[in-house]
Amino acid sequence: MKTIFKTEATNTGGRAGHVKSDDGAVDLDIKMPGADGKTDGKSTNPEQLFAAAYSTCFAGALQAVAKEHGVDDLGDFSVTAIIGFNKDEDGFFIDATLDCLLPTVDKEKGEDLINAAHEICPYSKATRDNITVELNLMVEA
Repeated sequence: MKTIFKTEATNTGGRAGHVKSDDGAVDLDIKMPGADGKTDGKSTNPEQLFAAAYSTCFAGALQAVAKEHGVDDLGDFSVTAIIGFNKDEDGFFIDATLDCLLPTVDKEKGEDLINAAHEICPYSKATRDNITVELNLMVEA
């Protein structure tokens, strides 16, 4: 194994606290959203941070597999991660939905790319068999 890079962030105060990365690029107050899932616009939460990280990592994985599948241009593509914070009789858990818009490919190629990206994405690997992850190919109307 070759480590490409490491990064770190420290939280103080838990879900009503603050998180800061060692380089200061992330420096955010943490606060639970309201029952409607909305934040106060000034703070964030672990699920929002995870959604940002997972969508970005998965988009990078799509770019990597696209070339392997003969796709040179993904166009104005996007990945939206929706992270659910849930509770059942066993406690709290999260789930994820990845909505992928790939405007330059047909449905079959898009599904191939999404499935291939899911195999190599480090976040997909980390969550595999731990949380439910739903993959969606979005189609422009």
